[in-house]
Amino acid sequence: MRSSPGSATTSSWRPPPADAGAARVGRDGALRLALERRGPGTVLARCGSTLPLQVLVPLALDDPAAVVSVLNPTGGVLGGDRLSIDVEAGPEAHAVLTTPSATRVYRAPAAPARQAVRLRLAAGAVVEWVPDHTIPYADSDFRQTIDVELAEDAVLILLDAFAAGRIARGEAWAFRRLESALTVRDRRGLVLHDRFVLGAGQGTGLGGAECHPYFATLVVAAERGLDDFARAAAAALDARTGAVGGVARLPRRGALVRCLAASAPALTALLDALWAAARRDLLGLPPLALRKP
Repeated sequence: MRSSPGSATTSSWRPPPADAGAARVGRDGALRLALERRGPGTVLARCGSTLPLQVLVPLALDDPAAVVSVLNPTGGVLGGDRLSIDVEAGPEAHAVLTTPSATRVYRAPAAPARQAVRLRLAAGAVVEWVPDHTIPYADSDFRQTIDVELAEDAVLILLDAFAAGRIARGEAWAFRRLESALTVRDRRGLVLHDRFVLGAGQGTGLGGAECHPYFATLVVAAERGLDDFARAAAAALDARTGAVGGVARLPRRGALVRCLAASAPALTALLDALWAAARRDLLGLPPLALRKP
């Protein structure tokens, strides 16, 4: 794990670093992926990364998608980190993008941690953005943006899930700031813009997470199958214990699901059921079992 930079000093003056760029090494992570359809499958055609971001070797599963796992080998996100993920899915390409485990966001003594995700889907492309949930530690400050551009007949399945902190350590809602903004557009304009900003202690009580320390949003965008998915999502929500939520159709081309859960296993079980429903109703595919430890 990286250590937070120390702040102790015996003087109010500090010389500037000899190389300002060197001071940001390991803090400005960039990941650029391009996926292409080749024959019956999808391949990772181009990949460029700068630590603390990289990807694992794509998995060859019994599925038409290329499964790519985004990795932060330093163990978590620190205050002051600036992370950028740019994914381009070519015509008819199909990508499943996930993480090996939950993303941990450590305390931020000064600057916030920022992550910007951009997904560009060409005609007929499919992107399933299904990372494990994010855990903001006490006194952390995490600000995320996700921007999606959809071409004709592209399909998006996107999860944005969070814990309220390290629940077992009594750190629920102890982060300093947690923010996530999601924007989905196509050639006709805006499909969805969704944003939340939470400060320390917010999220509890009526109108917030209502004492549920895990929460998630699932967004799907497609040209067909949305009514079937909405019915299946409502049924999955009704059938689960330890989790509640709701589903609604967007004005066009999409559906939105909100989830609250009492525990991480309850959240995972519900999101797996919703993801399976989205794959079945939007893509005509069975559930995908990701090989994680």
